Amino acid sequence: MAPAGLSLGASVLCLLAWALLATADRVYIHPFHLLVYSKSSCDQLEKPSAASPPDPTFTPVPIQAKSSAVDEKALREQLVRATQKLEAEDRLRAVNVGMLLNFMGFHMYKMLSETRSAASGAVLSPVALFGTLTSFYLGALDPTASRLQAFLGVPGEDQGCTSRLDGHKVLSALQTIQGLLVAQGGAGSRARLLLSTVVGLFTAPGLRLKQPFVQGLSAITPVTLSRSLDLSTDPDLAAEKINRFMQAVTGWEMGRPLTGVSPDSTLLFNAYVHFQGKMKGFSLLPELQEFWVDNTTSVSVPMLSGVGTFHYWSDTQNNLSVTRVPLSANACLLLIQPHRAPVRQVEAVTFQHTFLSWMKNLSPRLRLTMPQLTLKGSYDLQDLLAQTKLPTLLGAEANLGKISDASLRVGKVLNSVLFELQADEGEQPTESAPQPTGPEVLEVTLNSPFLLAVLERDSAALHFLGRVSNPLSAA
Repeated sequence: MAPAGLSLGASVLCLLAWALLATADRVYIHPFHLLVYSKSSCDQLEKPSAASPPDPTFTPVPIQAKSSAVDEKALREQLVRATQKLEAEDRLRAVNVGMLLNFMGFHMYKMLSETRSAASGAVLSPVALFGTLTSFYLGALDPTASRLQAFLGVPGEDQGCTSRLDGHKVLSALQTIQGLLVAQGGAGSRARLLLSTVVGLFTAPGLRLKQPFVQGLSAITPVTLSRSLDLSTDPDLAAEKINRFMQAVTGWEMGRPLTGVSPDSTLLFNAYVHFQGKMKGFSLLPELQEFWVDNTTSVSVPMLSGVGTFHYWSDTQNNLSVTRVPLSANACLLLIQPHRAPVRQVEAVTFQHTFLSWMKNLSPRLRLTMPQLTLKGSYDLQDLLAQTKLPTLLGAEANLGKISDASLRVGKVLNSVLFELQADEGEQPTESAPQPTGPEVLEVTLNSPFLLAVLERDSAALHFLGRVSNPLSAA
């Protein structure tokens, strides 16, 4: 089992150690050997397939077909049960994937932040982003599969089978990472953290999808909704139908709903993520408090106030401070507050690969006041890929033959996030709980733009990165 405080740097050192040991023994071991195909799997894949039947396919039902509402508590129970069967290799695989998705998350967050003004805020889920791209890898053939593998951060080496990424292993590791975030207390316990992911596959009428591809997505999301509708006649109406359908099924009101569907699209891949955290020991202040959007403008927002064993570190060189708030035994909320510096300047030095190494610098402090948060954000991965100089990765020439036998034209690839932080009113501190006293008490109040991240410490995976510029506006 990976240690609870495992850092990104430690993961890299582990991987380098494996590589050096392999070299010393004259036996090559792929640095991500837990994520690539095993020799036995390759032997099966490379057997003559003349007698193999074609993959079964199906046509998605029309979008107006009746659908059951998403049961978020049941989704959490599934994630919790999955973590109860983990072996040491499963946990180490989760650490590997956590490292990869953190690197990608920092890079893509930078791209996203550059497209948004400082006043608009931003929120990104590295787990959903990595899962979306892995899902496309699962449905890709070469050369698209090789390009996606390289972008996911796993070198293909000699392009032999045992260097090829096993998409099912990666999606299974992502399920582990999700489960570790919410599993504290076990199945059936009162949940302080909820995490739900729903994927919508929207196709042009008549398009047939391959069943193995859709079934393979169940590792990262048990709820994959495949629906067909006319995407070409009236693209705005199609987008409106998709938005109404997803809200009816999930009950979530997402920021920046889907707009501007390309009329020549035949497939839209939309991932929707809902996170809700209830903060132990926090209560909602009775009066609205001022939050300063800039030096001259303030808004009145609900604020939470809590006392507990938090940790705090001030970096005078970079004009920022970090507060770490436990959300559960293994998960924590990281709050980065600028001091006499623009939030974009602090953001540039914060969300980098050295971010998690800051944890060792934290020293205990005890009191925090911050906004109650409901962040809503959406981003199109096609736009982010274009910014990274890969506009054709999922373009018209992409070979996605494991998704459908038809020539696919992938339109928008949307990730939508609903992020909520609330007081855990059901579990307030007892009267006998020690209260902070004396000069060591530090009052930390987040009443101006700040950054946040949610970290699961067993896998060292960052589930969310965000910038809160105005708690009342969508990101």
